[in-house]
Amino acid sequence: MQDFFKKIYPHALVVLGFVMVSLIYFYPVLQGKKIYQSDIVQYTGMAKEQNDFRAAQHTEPYWTNSAFGGMPTYQLGAQYPNDFIGHIDDVLRFLPRPADYLFLYFLGFYVLMLVLKTDPLKAFFGALAFGFSTYLIVILGVGHNAKAHAIAYMPLVVAGVLMVFKRNYIWGGILTMFAVALEINANHFQMTYYLLIVLLGIGIYYGVKMFLNKTLQDLPKIIGTFAVALILAVGANATALLATQEYATFSTRGKSTLKLDEMGKPKTSNTTLDRSYITEYSYGIDESLNLIAPRLFGGGNDEKLSDDSSVYNYMLNYGATEAEARQFTDAYARTYWGSQPIVAAPAYIGAVVFFLFVLALYHDKRKIKWVFLVGALVSLVLSWGKNFPALTDFFIDYIPLYDKFRAVSSIQVVLELCIPVLAIMGLHSFMTFDADKRWNSLKKTGITCLVLIGGLFLLRSQFSFAGGMDSSLLRMFSEGQDKSFGIGFIDALQEDRKTMYAADLLRSGVLMALAFVVLWRYAKDKLAVSTAVVLVGLFMVFDLFFVDKKYVNSEDFVSAREVEQPFEMTPADQQILQDPSYYRVLDVDGNMSSARASFFHKSIGGYSAVKPRAIQELFDYQIAKNNMEVIDMLNIKYIIQVNEKGEQFPTVNRNANGNAWFVSKLTAVANDDAVMKALDKLNTKEEAVFNSTDFKVAKTNFVKDTTATIQLLSYQPNQLKYTSQSKSEGFAVFSEMYYKNGWNAYIDGKLTDYIKVDFALRGMPIPAGKHEIEFKFEPQVVKTGSTITLISFLFMLGVTGAAFYFSRKKGKA
Repeated sequence: MQDFFKKIYPHALVVLGFVMVSLIYFYPVLQGKKIYQSDIVQYTGMAKEQNDFRAAQHTEPYWTNSAFGGMPTYQLGAQYPNDFIGHIDDVLRFLPRPADYLFLYFLGFYVLMLVLKTDPLKAFFGALAFGFSTYLIVILGVGHNAKAHAIAYMPLVVAGVLMVFKRNYIWGGILTMFAVALEINANHFQMTYYLLIVLLGIGIYYGVKMFLNKTLQDLPKIIGTFAVALILAVGANATALLATQEYATFSTRGKSTLKLDEMGKPKTSNTTLDRSYITEYSYGIDESLNLIAPRLFGGGNDEKLSDDSSVYNYMLNYGATEAEARQFTDAYARTYWGSQPIVAAPAYIGAVVFFLFVLALYHDKRKIKWVFLVGALVSLVLSWGKNFPALTDFFIDYIPLYDKFRAVSSIQVVLELCIPVLAIMGLHSFMTFDADKRWNSLKKTGITCLVLIGGLFLLRSQFSFAGGMDSSLLRMFSEGQDKSFGIGFIDALQEDRKTMYAADLLRSGVLMALAFVVLWRYAKDKLAVSTAVVLVGLFMVFDLFFVDKKYVNSEDFVSAREVEQPFEMTPADQQILQDPSYYRVLDVDGNMSSARASFFHKSIGGYSAVKPRAIQELFDYQIAKNNMEVIDMLNIKYIIQVNEKGEQFPTVNRNANGNAWFVSKLTAVANDDAVMKALDKLNTKEEAVFNSTDFKVAKTNFVKDTTATIQLLSYQPNQLKYTSQSKSEGFAVFSEMYYKNGWNAYIDGKLTDYIKVDFALRGMPIPAGKHEIEFKFEPQVVKTGSTITLISFLFMLGVTGAAFYFSRKKGKA
């Protein structure tokens, strides 16, 4: 027992250190505050109805009508039965958010470095460097929690895969199984997809190695181990995976059924997402230099200049007061001059991390390093997106699933994993192997970094330092006043960009020099190993720590109430909410990209990367063109607009069709393009149109009973009850989004078929007489998935228990 505690003691200290560092960086969580994350604010609006229903009914609705006219909650934090992997994840994320994700960053990377035979001290500092990579911190600041969640488990998956390839089948398989299960449970498939680049590289490397070493007889065991681990990991997440797969075809990530664009012209691309949308956030090729010096391209969009900046002094010289100069500088001095539309912060991996990365290339003899190097380079080139179209277009057109993800710049997460791995491999090998070659490797590393930093200083004159917003600012400042003012302002702004460029290059050069001196002293036996590791580790971590603090800090934390109630009710909201009936709201100012209205009302807008395709296409093709008949059929009773003072006011749409209505005619057309075209002039109160290729109906003309009624009796997000009264058979249209995978229709308790009409709504024939009509959301995918999840997790427990049993038995033998 004493030996056991001695073995785990250093790891326990490391974990404690991770907890302390996570809480120190995000110390406001200890004061009960929460970080204000813009994306989570939008999520809070989207999920309000779902969360309220869950709290009141103690069950899941799996559907919400508060966003996009109605959609499943599968991507809105739906809680599934038997989600035991989620409970394990909750245990690992025991710290307050976002400290929990930072802790996960550290923990996963630490395990990976242990698998790569790094001692705890070096692995500790490596984990901190990985976790403090600016991109990983910034995504926590803006609320990309699912992305951070998935990134945090990436190193753990790589660690398990490496163990299996190293013939540690039992514990490597167990680690792979749980790590993959946790990775999938994080529910950010884009990050998981990018992880496959590293795993593919590892697989190719070990496959070639086994072939050359003539050890292919081990391949069946390796494949078998991975197969069991993957099947059980996938099975333990079956509900979420099946539900997501089912919903994907309904969302903007699925293929459109429309072949014509909004102007009626044939579409030129058959990709799932538009090519320009996929590559909108493409990293600039030269902007990649931010990896070694943070503000070479001006930092982030909201970078603040100091009182000694050229812009600030230009304003003072122009006659502004100090307060006016500060206000103007903060408002208009956009220092970022890269090629991306929005950048919260530069993707900086650390000067010392880069120095050690170069050292690994010269000194570390383990061939696995080339896998991580290739992974880093591939992700870097792919992150250039539209700036390197030859490779990007190939991946979009020919690599499966690549066209389902946008923001290609985020693929740099692979680089931000691989380079710190190589950096710590380099530090470890430098201090462990080939002592006689240390100086030679260090000298080459120093020269390489010196040439790089020096070369970038010399190339400074080759850059224009002109930003994408400069021309707009110049036009704005030159209108109605001295035209020289705008020119002078832009000149001062570009001078500040040059100053940032030089200052940060010098900063990175100094940090690299400090790391060089420490390792040189160690190589000359002037420093102990632990002293050298601590010094290099501190340089590495504090470098990133202080850069991160510029972008995510205590100012981003607010009271818990402000996070839980992020939207203030306006007089317009109060006026609308006086109407107790069931209707929808169109927020004109929010368009289709804000969830503010969803927090208070049933909105056709929202904020999601996987919004329903039908409502988006209805908006693009019809609502944006102010087609009031389409607005009416969606039961949009209130339209929130903004007056000249910026105040919201509601307009009542008295022609809204209501919750359901009878039509006298059904028109069959050949495809969805024809359905959309028909909506241009369709009287939706009297006629409905459907795609006859997808749906068959026995009758298309009805004698409309002028006294017929159909009314909504009760509403819940997953259950709607109506009553109808008609002297003759009729056809009813319901202002609810059509979603065949879960919504069941009942007439007087009998399951009844219904069809999609008017491109997005539900329609069904109603017999004569008085009837009760009910729509229930009863997704079979949840029931099936939950059963598979339970069985898979029980097998996971069985496999883990067997591993412990045989390990103990083997230890006693």
